[in-house]
Amino acid sequence: MSQRVAILPVDRTEDVFALRQSGRAAAAAIGCEESEQVRVATALSELGREALLHKAGASVNVFAEKDGALFVEIERFPAICVQTDSTVSGFSAAQKLIGPIQVATSGNLATLTFRIRRGPLRAPVHVTPGELREVIRHTAAPHPLEELRLENRDLIVTLGELKAQQQQLVDLNEELQETNRGVMAMYTQLAGELEETNRGVVALYAELDDKSARLHEASQAKSRFLASVSHELRSPVNSILGLARLLLERTGGEISVEQEKQLNLISASSSELLRLVNDLLDLAKAESGRLQPEMVDLDLAAVLTELRASLRPFVRPEVKLIFEIDNAPRIETDRLLITQVVRNLVVNALKFTTEGTVRVSAEPVANDLVEITVADTGIGIAPENQSKIFEEFFQVRGPLQSHYKGSGLGLPYARRVAQTLGGNIRLESAPGQGSTFTVQIPMRREQVAGGPGPSPRPLAPALLERILVIDDDQAFRARMRGLLQGMAKEIREASCGVEGLGEMRRARPDVAFLDLRMPDLSGVEVLGEMNADTMLRDIPVVIVTASELHADLRLEGTSAAMLSKLQVDRDAVERAIAQVIGA
Repeated sequence: MSQRVAILPVDRTEDVFALRQSGRAAAAAIGCEESEQVRVATALSELGREALLHKAGASVNVFAEKDGALFVEIERFPAICVQTDSTVSGFSAAQKLIGPIQVATSGNLATLTFRIRRGPLRAPVHVTPGELREVIRHTAAPHPLEELRLENRDLIVTLGELKAQQQQLVDLNEELQETNRGVMAMYTQLAGELEETNRGVVALYAELDDKSARLHEASQAKSRFLASVSHELRSPVNSILGLARLLLERTGGEISVEQEKQLNLISASSSELLRLVNDLLDLAKAESGRLQPEMVDLDLAAVLTELRASLRPFVRPEVKLIFEIDNAPRIETDRLLITQVVRNLVVNALKFTTEGTVRVSAEPVANDLVEITVADTGIGIAPENQSKIFEEFFQVRGPLQSHYKGSGLGLPYARRVAQTLGGNIRLESAPGQGSTFTVQIPMRREQVAGGPGPSPRPLAPALLERILVIDDDQAFRARMRGLLQGMAKEIREASCGVEGLGEMRRARPDVAFLDLRMPDLSGVEVLGEMNADTMLRDIPVVIVTASELHADLRLEGTSAAMLSKLQVDRDAVERAIAQVIGA
């Protein structure tokens, strides 16, 4: 509720001066910056000048509000000044300085209302209505010459700020010009290097088969390494942790304060290393498909109740952790894996929610699916980062993130596990409004094993008849074949553009994945051949290339989607198929 702190009449020239100084003093009292004070004072002065010129007998009422703002009401303001659309109008000038002004007209007079707030970056200033009243009451109307001096001082300060900003723009422009010269020089150098590289690319094609075989061997070696790395890395780290705890418990004698501090640092660093090793191993196991879910019948509500008890140490005093699990059904899934997924999402939500709630709910939905939702009122995630947070080692930059060190592996692992359980994770978020992660998994094991149950939120359409992959890279064709499994009855391959056109004419595909850079016919030339052939021109094409994808890249032809080889995965492939066939 607001309280009146001042009534300022506007009957004389001195009243306009007093109104200007009172407005400035009140703005300073609530914590406004000097530039904001000048804007408020100038706006009130302009409105007072208009009211005085028309001899309307106006008065200005100033109210103090609970949130620290000022509410200003100007009664008996000449309505003609509001209706005049002129750049020299005091009303127009005031609106430019302080923002929108509410107007209520009655005949020839009007009532103006507006609010004055301090800037969002200013620290709160606690001032009572009585204190504001005293500040305004003791603000005397200055002599006209003194008022002119004050206005000139404000003008000088403003001009100084503008000059400094102008100089900054000049300096920035010079830096940009220097950078552009460097970029052009670098571009010229890179163009020459690229031309030299292109000459060597032709010779490299002969080595591709050998490289593919070595890549396969390296993949097998990585699998063998990951099979033994658990013992090799975990054992020494656990030994370090154990020895540090023994020393901290003073089993071998007393230690100094500095030694205790160093041992605590050793213990914390070892724990962080052990957690990172565990995250890497879990993610590697999930990516390689070696996660074997142990499907059992379990009470989801009981599992989530146990999880809630284990999460209490992570909850801040300002945050409420709420579980709404009365409708949670019995499901057939892996108890450990589903607990890891939900725990990961809840811990993330608690980390990045400074106040408010983190709400966990579970309920059955259509098609024998269950949805587990983790919704928070935290900092939220910008749209451009929402797809990246499921990439390995990616972490959103922000003030809260600097306080929490992580590997960036938790969410990628959670999504892999959800997919292993036959489901997926989707995200809805907005900066400052919190995030909602929804885990959707089947309630019965036959759906996970590929039974008759539908998969959750399919991205791609139903099973296609035939998909064609045209790429000169044998290893990438093998990778695409793996990603496309389950999307088409038949997956065919072509190692060059000519072979790809022949395959299209022999057996028309539902979708073709086409590489841009190939030795005989490039992807652009293949599209040109397809456009010239009435039998091929309407085949949906997805461009897959290792070249950088630019938003302004335009290709003539039937292509409706583009994928980067550096970021291709099953979800991206499903979305591309759905896009090109209009699903």
